[in-house]
Amino acid sequence: RTRTCTDGTLCQCGRLQELHKSNATDDSFQTAALTRWDSRQHSSEYPTDAFGELEFSGSGRRHFPFLRLSCDTPPEVIYNLMTKVWGLPSPNLVVSLVGGEAHEMIKPWVRDILRKGLVRASQSTGAWILTGGLRDGVSRCVGEAVRDHGAAAKALSQKKVIGIGVAPWGLVHNRKQLVNPKGSFPAHYYVQNSLEDSKCLDSNCQAFLLVDDGRVDHRGGETAFLANLEDYISHQRSGNIEIPVLCMLISGDASTLERLDRSLKTNTPWLVLDGSGPAADFISDLVNTLPVAGHSPASLTAAAEASEGLSSEFRDRVCEHVRKHFPDEAALKNLVDYALSIYRNKDLITVFQGEQESPDDFDTVLLKALVKGSKHVSSKASEYVDELNLAVAWNRVDIAKAELFNGSIQWTYKDLEDSMTDALINNKPQFVRLFCENGLNILDYLTYGRLENLYRSLSDSSLAYALLKKRLNERLELDLSLYEVRRTRSTFFQTSCSTHYILFDSLGNKIISGCEYRDMQCPLPWAALFIWAILQNRREMAIYFWEMALESVLSALGGCKILRELSKLEHETESKQAMKKLAQKFENLANDVFAECYQSSESRSFTLLIKKSPVWGGATCLQMAIVADARHFFSHDGVQTLLSQIWWGDMQRSTKVWKLVLTFFLPPLIYTGLISFRSGLWLCSAVTSTRFHSFTLFLPDSMPPSYNCQFIVLRWKQFWYAPVTSFLGNVLMYFLFLCLFAYVLLVDFQPPYPDGPSCLELVLYFWVFTLVCEEIRQSFSVNIWNKCDLTAIALFLLAVCCRMFPLSYQFGRSIMAVDYMVFTLRLIHIFAVHKQLGPKIIIVGKMVKDVFFFLFFLAVWLTAYGVANQALLFAYDPRPNWIFRRVFYRPFLHIFGQIPIDELDADKLRQMECTYNSTEIKAGAEPCLSIYANWLVVVLLVIFLLFTNIVLVNLLIAMFSYTFSKVQENSDIYWKFQRYNLIVEYHYRPCVAPPFIIFSHIQIFIKRKIRRVASVKSQHFGETLLKTWETIQKENLLSAQSKQQRENIILTYIFIPQPKSLKLDFYGPQLA
Repeated sequence: RTRTCTDGTLCQCGRLQELHKSNATDDSFQTAALTRWDSRQHSSEYPTDAFGELEFSGSGRRHFPFLRLSCDTPPEVIYNLMTKVWGLPSPNLVVSLVGGEAHEMIKPWVRDILRKGLVRASQSTGAWILTGGLRDGVSRCVGEAVRDHGAAAKALSQKKVIGIGVAPWGLVHNRKQLVNPKGSFPAHYYVQNSLEDSKCLDSNCQAFLLVDDGRVDHRGGETAFLANLEDYISHQRSGNIEIPVLCMLISGDASTLERLDRSLKTNTPWLVLDGSGPAADFISDLVNTLPVAGHSPASLTAAAEASEGLSSEFRDRVCEHVRKHFPDEAALKNLVDYALSIYRNKDLITVFQGEQESPDDFDTVLLKALVKGSKHVSSKASEYVDELNLAVAWNRVDIAKAELFNGSIQWTYKDLEDSMTDALINNKPQFVRLFCENGLNILDYLTYGRLENLYRSLSDSSLAYALLKKRLNERLELDLSLYEVRRTRSTFFQTSCSTHYILFDSLGNKIISGCEYRDMQCPLPWAALFIWAILQNRREMAIYFWEMALESVLSALGGCKILRELSKLEHETESKQAMKKLAQKFENLANDVFAECYQSSESRSFTLLIKKSPVWGGATCLQMAIVADARHFFSHDGVQTLLSQIWWGDMQRSTKVWKLVLTFFLPPLIYTGLISFRSGLWLCSAVTSTRFHSFTLFLPDSMPPSYNCQFIVLRWKQFWYAPVTSFLGNVLMYFLFLCLFAYVLLVDFQPPYPDGPSCLELVLYFWVFTLVCEEIRQSFSVNIWNKCDLTAIALFLLAVCCRMFPLSYQFGRSIMAVDYMVFTLRLIHIFAVHKQLGPKIIIVGKMVKDVFFFLFFLAVWLTAYGVANQALLFAYDPRPNWIFRRVFYRPFLHIFGQIPIDELDADKLRQMECTYNSTEIKAGAEPCLSIYANWLVVVLLVIFLLFTNIVLVNLLIAMFSYTFSKVQENSDIYWKFQRYNLIVEYHYRPCVAPPFIIFSHIQIFIKRKIRRVASVKSQHFGETLLKTWETIQKENLLSAQSKQQRENIILTYIFIPQPKSLKLDFYGPQLA
């Protein structure tokens, strides 16, 4: 086992010969002429005596696992130890650094590559970096980079960068501090600042493997173990991918060629940093420069194997390069053999021109090197799945397009299925687009089961997960299903909508009953994924799915609605703002697509607005826009044109109001030319072949009687069925109702039964009854004006009940007086139709909200001043009614200048009978004012008036001014938005106003409930689908936007001044 060197004292293992045991020197090794140390023959194995946890002095109480192991230890044992015992997370990538050892100077650009490229790429992927583990060369530089990135990154990211030091045991300084046969927990390790500092362990590594081959003060004992470990890890899986392993050569010496050749034979890819040192420069020349001088690489390789003459020539050239890069090496033949073997596997080698390429692109180079290694193994698509998954994990779609989807690989659905799921869950929209363009059929991919799994993958911290979890807890189930998704979505629209999730009557029952439905294909996958992305507030993903889905305008408005509802529930400010911005984005998309449709065809665009969608629960674009608060969408000219046509019915929009009022009171004027009616097939359904322009009261004699009757009925319906006519009639009759109400209340309000009520009061009762019938027909809608109607009706019924009895007569009359105010305030609703007065309604409503905030501050000051004032003026006054008046009522009057000086100022007190006796005060006597500290009362009054009359009142004025200016700036948008509800209300409202509306109610009841006749007016808001035409217009819009974006980029580049030192040659190749 030992051998005497020239000095007769040292063994080849590095120790003194006298330190060896006798059984190692008294055998055949004593006289053997050894040429090279062999650990398996010349050493013996014993149980390890150095393991446990390591604590570096001066680095806090952080402990790092370490192990002394034999160089031929099975790699599977070590890998299981690191992942299962030490708790290191399984890597997504392993980068093994080779070279750059001892005191070799590291070039500045190499440091930048390691710090900005390698460590950052490792941090984004969860990689293991295998280094030398000592405080020298590349290992020290990488350790410092890992430390700096860990300090600057978030706590979650720190666990992703794992630096593992694999060092030769015999080279570690102060290794005796680690020896303990029972294990060290921890072992205290001291790092000395001396010449031996480079041989100390690096405290920036997270774990240490100390490989012992029996030698001391020698490097290279860990080479064979590292190669075996790398090969073993490359066959393990992390998640759904095999762990990729990449060796990275930095500088290096002649001995590195053996290490490189050993790994290449196991198909391990290598990345070589050209210009970093001798070995790296030699490999770069061998791969790039050598084939150029003569033949192509393929021909040279084949010739080197087939022809001895050409092989000799090529070998001589390789030999020259070896002498050039390693002039001091004696074993030239071995180096040439290694070089030729390396050349045969050069497809596994990627050369990185470090001085020419940026460190920011290093992660791209890493992935290209791994893909290059896979291509060396096989050209089948299945062999590239791991590299594809790694590209998805790094989110490098540019590399995937250039290397994996360049047409040379035929991808199938099965190859892309798992990667598609990974891209969806981890929010990689560009990869989703790439997969769908390269062989993945979304109809085959998205089943109900996979859709459920996508919802189950939601982050626990997301708002959508919390909403789904709440619905799941209500059903007392363990696993999330689409039933919870359905119920969650229904909360946003106050209805169970979406047939593409649950097919609601059939599939919904299957979910509840536990039937197998998960293998069924989702009929509308893009819409389903669009909702899934919207619930997670994923901007790019949602936009892409919207681009692919049908019903673009309605889908965009639906996404806008969901996002605005989610923003109301979100508590985090950043997420709330992101939801609002994305909601505005979808509103703009809906507006742009509809604008494109409106320019293409006005009639089709109108149908698009009023068609019902089964996907969105039978909603129309107008209905979705109103619940989504899409004001900008409503302000579009096309939407307003449709609303105006619905408002005016079959009459011309240019009809003057005075003509309308005059015709309302003189109906025969309908058949004159006073009012013009529009012509068109969808308007004149009774007469399909004739267009009407203007008619006089006397029809031509040539027309048949049946035609005359048809025309008379048609004109009558066209005028009275128009919403504007219905609105005018309701306004006029409502004024008459208020006049009747006021007359009864002021003049004809008779005593209780049997003396009353009067005939006019009974007419008033009947009139209110017709209003109740109309509210029932509207099914008690929940908008603010219907709430006002319900309040007024409820107060009226209460007043009627009370006024019938003598005891509650006055109370009933008082309630009816208040109720008259509520009915009168209902008149504000008619201002919505006016372009100037309509926005003022919104201003008043928002100012009411401002008043509540003002009253809150005012109440604080009223309470503070009122209690202090009462306590200073009256020493004792237990009367509750007077306490309330003096604490709240009087201070409130002080604001308006009603200040009783004779009660506040001691010099002006008036003479009055009072007492200080508490017993008399309890009996009802007036308490006397306290004059003690009367000056403080005056001071508090001044402060109170100063703050309330100046500060708070001006604050209220400022709030009013801000509200007015904010609404006034967008008054046109607000008016166009709010008139929709008014138009829809009178579109469906019977043409006859109360109280005669009772006849229309009877007719409607007979037609709908008895004869089962559908409403004709409802057909205006539900037409056939125009999906293909709408999709074409959307594609035109997206194409135009993409073209405009490219032009803007070109113009921006052209007009940006370039530095004088930068020379751009755009036309050189063409001119040459």
